[in-house]
Amino acid sequence: MTKRLAALTVLGVTLSVLPVSAQPLTRQERDSLVQHLEQTRQAFLQSISGLSDAQWTFKAGPDRWSIAEVAEHIAISETTIFQLVTDKMLTGPAIPPNPTPVSDEKLLASLLDRSTKFQAPEMLKPTNRWATREALTKDFLAARDKTITYVKTTTDDLHGHGGPHPVFKMLDGYQWVLLISGHSARHTAQIEEVKASPGYPAR
Repeated sequence: MTKRLAALTVLGVTLSVLPVSAQPLTRQERDSLVQHLEQTRQAFLQSISGLSDAQWTFKAGPDRWSIAEVAEHIAISETTIFQLVTDKMLTGPAIPPNPTPVSDEKLLASLLDRSTKFQAPEMLKPTNRWATREALTKDFLAARDKTITYVKTTTDDLHGHGGPHPVFKMLDGYQWVLLISGHSARHTAQIEEVKASPGYPAR
């Protein structure tokens, strides 16, 4: 009887430290995120559609990015952030509950606030990785389609895993995927700022 009690005690302790079963995204979460990803995809594509070479490469200043460079930054970030979530965060340990989480609304609002500037990390800076605009667009679309398909079908515990962001602190995996969409929206707004700059070519 004593041995059995001891065995049950050990089992109880073991179960207490195991992670809670993964909680898939709700239908509302999936639909909301997919809609945002689709909207920001379309906005980006519209922002770079029909540009001449002069418009594509125009710089408002020596320290400013051209539309080509902003678009490259968006395309690089698509794959890099997604891989960070799926290859690093979801394979790492679960994160503890965050007592002061950043809301999804505040995250998106902060991303869209262009009055606050962020310094892009080296791995996300444009270095002319794509030879043509068409190649860049093709890879962007492939990456975004992959993200959308993932959101629609994944059973991963995105809320239970995550990682720190240099500005927004701890974000869960769902918010990191939302950040992909918000990030492209932020820099699509930057593209429109380039178009509004003095000296921007008419064609």
